[in-house]
Amino acid sequence: MGAPLAPEPGRTRVRRLPELQVDDPAVLHGILDAGTVAQVAIVHDGQPYAIPVAYGRSGSSVLFHGSTGSRLFRTLAAGSPCCFSVTLLDGLVLARSAFETSMHYRSVMALGACTVVEDKLPALHIISEHITPGRWAVVRPPSRKELAATLVLALPLTEVSVKVSDGPPSTSPEDAGFDVWTGVVPFRVERGEPIECEEELS
Repeated sequence: MGAPLAPEPGRTRVRRLPELQVDDPAVLHGILDAGTVAQVAIVHDGQPYAIPVAYGRSGSSVLFHGSTGSRLFRTLAAGSPCCFSVTLLDGLVLARSAFETSMHYRSVMALGACTVVEDKLPALHIISEHITPGRWAVVRPPSRKELAATLVLALPLTEVSVKVSDGPPSTSPEDAGFDVWTGVVPFRVERGEPIECEEELS
């Protein structure tokens, strides 16, 4: 287990239900390694945007890529502050009241500014292996033209908030008389059977 995370008070310290915050790098890395898609939020010309990205983790940084033609990715590449978040849904928590009905989840929120990764090929390898392990070794690698059209960004995991919710349904005296089922409905993401697609080379 690594050194405890040290969120900066006022930015990544959990205020609402602080008991759900986890300051363990192993939990942080486990959530990121289990996820596939992240949301990267930035403000451009006064308008907030959230971009879904595929990503991979390299030590204490996350890597993701986009088009050099994307104004939002160029804004990120220029060092604009951003928020990177991943949430894993583990279950629905069904209580006797609508107010106490909730979810089991594991979430990561990282704040900071991205840097441009100049050595793109190893970074793209990491992202590819995270999404489809073993696939990089058998597919055609990116061409020089494709690499030139791709921006690869790295965000350090230095200012991070990790939350884990996994408790049972809550009850209150007001719930008396409501005879409904309570408990947890587990959620999990599974990869289905591959569907082969026949295509002709152009």
